[in-house]
Amino acid sequence: MNFVSIRIITDDIRRLVRFYEQVTGIAVTMFTEDFGELATPACTLAIGSTRTLALFGSDIARPADNHTAIIEFRVDDVDAEYRRLAEVIGDALVQAPTTMPWGNRSLLFRDPDGNLVNFFTPVTPEAIRKFDK
Repeated sequence: MNFVSIRIITDDIRRLVRFYEQVTGIAVTMFTEDFGELATPACTLAIGSTRTLALFGSDIARPADNHTAIIEFRVDDVDAEYRRLAEVIGDALVQAPTTMPWGNRSLLFRDPDGNLVNFFTPVTPEAIRKFDK
């Protein structure tokens, strides 16, 4: 088995696509006006409009209602990313770069739908080894 993606459902796909393109610097490939993917070497962030829910046969997800998942991106220098994105993040900042007990330096903020996003850089020898496999 291989974990390949996570999908966010949104009422405003264009706004969310612009946001993720801006914060990651990666272009989202739009397959339809209602579905796109931001592909990284490790995983894909899929973004779908609420209109895609009808394809699953029911109202199975609610946009802008996530209270448990955190979308995480490993970055080379979380402090540099924070300086680059401070104005973009603005009031959506949850936590400025902080070194966590498990060895990652972490920047936590919310996307326009309120989903938590974590940019992190491994900084301890153990964390670096873990991610350099």
